[in-house]
Amino acid sequence: MIITLSGKPGSGKSTVGKILSKRLGLKHYSMGDMQRRFAKEKGITIEELGRLELKDDKIDREVDAYQTEISEKEDDFIIDGRLSFYFIPKSIKIFLVCSDEEGSRRIYSDTKSNKRDSSERKTKSLEETMKIMIKREKDNQKRFLKYYGIDFLDKKNYDLVVDTTDISAEEAGEKILKFINNQ
Repeated sequence: MIITLSGKPGSGKSTVGKILSKRLGLKHYSMGDMQRRFAKEKGITIEELGRLELKDDKIDREVDAYQTEISEKEDDFIIDGRLSFYFIPKSIKIFLVCSDEEGSRRIYSDTKSNKRDSSERKTKSLEETMKIMIKREKDNQKRFLKYYGIDFLDKKNYDLVVDTTDISAEEAGEKILKFINNQ
């Protein structure tokens, strides 16, 4: 079984991915972690990396090839990445959504408590975090439309959409497990 998790910033993609990985005994991959590693290696923030990616698709192509390679070698895993559903079409495709306010609150809280690495710019306020998050989401959407002709925010791309705004990551995981068990 292959599960792909896409979603809005702060919706819980990696957290839910780790929960599902533990519950199902499957390996978990995170494309966000990979992007953060690239940013860290370059000594820039994840937002700055996104701006570079708008001009040059080299990093995107590397991430794409990695996802495709995993899906060709393995049959059972969980992967979180905004375009994982696209590069691994044989997967169960899950989209996590949350309000911009809640996603921003989660990201701001994580950066303040150092749960996110140095590739995430430390912001001075929740409002600044939301502004950056919304810009990053729009940049990603624009980039993916330009390079692939796909809108990762279109819920028609997914088998299940889970709104995590008012539920815990554990509850989101339970909803996904229930959906999978009913397949």
